[in-house]
Amino acid sequence: MAWLRKHLVLILGLLVLVYTFIPIFVVVLMSFNDPASRLIYRFDGFTLHNWANICEDPDMCSALGRSVEIGLLSTAGATVLGTLAAFALVRHEFKGRSTANLLIFLPMAAPEIVLGSSLLALFVGAGFAGQLGFWTILIAHIMFCLSFVVVTVRSRLAGMSDTLEQAAMDLYATPRQTFWRVTFPLVFPGILGAALLSFSLSFDDFIVTNLNAGQTTTFPMYVWGVAQRGVPMQVNVVGTLMFLVSIVIVVGSELNSRRRARALV
Repeated sequence: MAWLRKHLVLILGLLVLVYTFIPIFVVVLMSFNDPASRLIYRFDGFTLHNWANICEDPDMCSALGRSVEIGLLSTAGATVLGTLAAFALVRHEFKGRSTANLLIFLPMAAPEIVLGSSLLALFVGAGFAGQLGFWTILIAHIMFCLSFVVVTVRSRLAGMSDTLEQAAMDLYATPRQTFWRVTFPLVFPGILGAALLSFSLSFDDFIVTNLNAGQTTTFPMYVWGVAQRGVPMQVNVVGTLMFLVSIVIVVGSELNSRRRARALV
């Protein structure tokens, strides 16, 4: 009993982690499933057919490629604009700064249905009612990812001391040299984290995308559409691949951080 009380927090934490990863384990398992019927979602047999024929349904791969393209473009746009905004909010004093800080949180706090319908009203009011598609989705994704980038990069900047930058300038470094050789490497982990967060938000968004997509289909919209007549097992393959990629990124980042820590010692 004493051992249980001592390790109670650890045990509860492990149980929470296991509970959190159960859906992911199901997705991985189903990626090897040979279903007897697409209308019944259960494991009927092991097969590698799903992995060998990911693009068995060309519509799925088309929607997947479109989601990746939109995700990369929206990530690039939101990361650049959000990083610049974060530097302005942290490093500069200007009128309306406190108001800007407050407004940054509104897209994060607002329900997606409110944000999506507001963007739809904006596009319709601007005369793009008949042109909803790839570009309106991209603009919408940049707009709702922007807040997450600003908050993430700003937290990194706020917790960073400026002593190293001052030391670089004392050693006759120009402002450009100070930024690229001192400031940017220190802020880069926050920028990278914001970019990864933006891509994940953009890739799996459904509500905002569905309201502003027109006839364009992204991967989440494809999954929602085929769910009415049976989800192909290749969808689980895509989910498993995305999970593996995220693990590689996290593990690689952790190994790189440890390597840098050992180099400093």
